[in-house]
Amino acid sequence: MIAKDLYNHLEQDFRLSICDDDWSEMQMSSYITEQYQQRYMGLVTDNSDKIDYVYTAVFPSAEVIGKIISDNRKNVLLFLHHPMDFDINRMPVFTDIPLKTLKTFKERNISIYNLHAPLDANGKFSTTCNFAAALGIEMTGEFYKYHKVKIGVIGKTSYKIIGELQKRFENAVGHSVKLYQYGDATINGDKVALVAGGGNDANIYPFLRDMGINTYLTGIARKVEAYPPSVEAHSAAKECEINIIAGTHYSTEKFACIKMVEFFAQFGVPGEFVPGIPCMEDI
Repeated sequence: MIAKDLYNHLEQDFRLSICDDDWSEMQMSSYITEQYQQRYMGLVTDNSDKIDYVYTAVFPSAEVIGKIISDNRKNVLLFLHHPMDFDINRMPVFTDIPLKTLKTFKERNISIYNLHAPLDANGKFSTTCNFAAALGIEMTGEFYKYHKVKIGVIGKTSYKIIGELQKRFENAVGHSVKLYQYGDATINGDKVALVAGGGNDANIYPFLRDMGINTYLTGIARKVEAYPPSVEAHSAAKECEINIIAGTHYSTEKFACIKMVEFFAQFGVPGEFVPGIPCMEDI
């Protein structure tokens, strides 16, 4: 497919014009498009006039990059939810794609496209909507504005007890998740709230309490004494008697990137999701 046509579909379908984002911590080089350096969304590197295959991934981790290079394809698009790799154990937690990788990508006609806030915005392919769907939760509302768009989901679950929902969560992501039980073990009114990724924000919990919701599912929920916002979030959850179930940044956002393979397929471009490794210290 002609690359510009595919990028136009992404631009329009994900409404980049109504979003903003900020990846100013990225190292900007001659490989990065001028447009991306201005708005931090869309085409990161422009290395091919046509796209024959697409890889989707949550982060540009070493595993993801290694898979793409070893496949030895050309005229490829790497679609990323984040333009930088993430590890909560490092400082800074986000790190750049190595320049040598960007050089290799240019030589092999591998372009990079990034949608962070636009993919978080609730919709068919979004992070939280697909996270909810993976847990069998029916969306009934939305909340929590981020970069001008709403990314949180309020939904109905068939589970009555948080332990049962915790098990469903673990089955969906394929590993253990962590429960912080600050409220009643019974899910209030069959309603839960979700924000995929890094959604442990102290401002969320009073809103959920006022909505009659006592169970919140997210990605990152690690309490770090040296990081005051995490301490404040847990204090607010405890005060509001909201249970938190956390399943890592990567695992709660991977469902959107899996779904994105369908987006590209509708334009006749085959592709695959490239798995990463969840950072269990997130929870």
